Amino acid sequence: MKLSIAEEEKLFLLDTLKLANLKFQQTYPGDKPERQAVHTVYGGANLFKSDTTLKMGEVALKNLQTYSPNFETLAKVLELQGHEHLPHTEKEIDALTKRLDAMNETERKQEHAWLSYSVYNKIIHKLKTEAIEDFRIDFEDGFGNRPDDEEDATAVNAANELAIGMKNKTISPFIGIRIKPFTEDLKFRGVRTLDIFLSTLLEKTNGQLPENFVVMLPKVTIPEQVITLIRLFEIIEKKNNLPHGTLKMETMVEATQIIMDDEGRNPLMKIIKASEGRCIAAHFGTYDYTASCGITAKYQTMAHAVCDFAHHVTKVALGGTGIFLSDGATNVMPIGPHRGENLSFEQLNENREAVHKGWKIGFNHTMHSLINGFYQGWDLNPAQLPMRYAATYNFFLSSMDDATHRLKIFVERAAISTLTGDIFDDAATGQGLLNFFLKAMNCGAITEEEALATGLTIEEIRSRSFYKILQGRRKNK
Repeated sequence: MKLSIAEEEKLFLLDTLKLANLKFQQTYPGDKPERQAVHTVYGGANLFKSDTTLKMGEVALKNLQTYSPNFETLAKVLELQGHEHLPHTEKEIDALTKRLDAMNETERKQEHAWLSYSVYNKIIHKLKTEAIEDFRIDFEDGFGNRPDDEEDATAVNAANELAIGMKNKTISPFIGIRIKPFTEDLKFRGVRTLDIFLSTLLEKTNGQLPENFVVMLPKVTIPEQVITLIRLFEIIEKKNNLPHGTLKMETMVEATQIIMDDEGRNPLMKIIKASEGRCIAAHFGTYDYTASCGITAKYQTMAHAVCDFAHHVTKVALGGTGIFLSDGATNVMPIGPHRGENLSFEQLNENREAVHKGWKIGFNHTMHSLINGFYQGWDLNPAQLPMRYAATYNFFLSSMDDATHRLKIFVERAAISTLTGDIFDDAATGQGLLNFFLKAMNCGAITEEEALATGLTIEEIRSRSFYKILQGRRKNK
């Protein structure tokens, strides 16, 4: 059969297409395999101490154990799957708990109580070992507008406390600061705080930054604000002998203008590109954004339709880029109205009802975020932490069987398909499935051993790269 296209013409066309394909893949590499924290806790810079995250974990654990002394209470408040089958009396609950404690994981999964039992115990373990995954020392909304002398002193003190926390290993795995925005009225204050804080910290630590340190720039509306921060990073790096590119940043989605600009376009990709590879995440600011949409305070909530719209636009604009996305915060604190030791029965009951109501709101908001593909959110108070993990563990554990089946089948099929040059067409899809398990392991929902049900080895899981897994399997064929 005679071909109508000459071989050299075909190769020229395909080589031209290759350049375009590679450029696209460079812009949209897919999900990053690096760990993403499940939350960021924001705390006023004036309150930050070297052991703040440890103390917040203790408060969170006390809150959980006070208002849910067993897994049955939590399951019924949150209406977890199988809660309707749980016993009611303390004696029956104790007997069920002891029976579940004596079982192995395979045996427990046959029980109606497995999910609620597992979620509750994983929360307790998490709060005892790593209650805070990410913390932001806040010089913006959590600190407010104060006299320059006071903010200068706070920047120095917070940097000193962080240096102590680094030495004592009492800080969270991810940490950073939020400075004031680079709006015309606050840009000088934002720059000054950044300079003072980093200069003090680097002097105290002999030029060392904490692992996973990031600078949050809020209220970004134009690329020029990001470009300015990047140029400042370069000056600070040069001054302190840091390798180029050391300092990383996050941006915030909290104004309508970052969803649609004056030309009717979404500017998010331009803002990300303006960071020259230094921007690693985009965080949603629920209350600033709803306010910018004209929503009154009573109706400003994470579940509002305008937030879902902004979330979807953000996902469309940044999907496949590897930029981590984070939802905002629930502003209902699960804290009782009465304080003190000698409370009446009625006061204790009112506290319990208020906390459980707050729990349900926080749990539902976090589940809403997770279902819509936002695996990170904000927490503002240690009392919110139990519900952050309750929702996260519920989300992963209740979806584990389906995700295990999908990844196992995908690995088996992908391993027998072909590689085109150095690029595997389905690597991004496979990485997305793998990242479900990486996220589940990172937050403590499952162990590495439990992830073996996917058919992957421990070494393959630890590689965190679906492409490397396929390369390794192909070499071993």
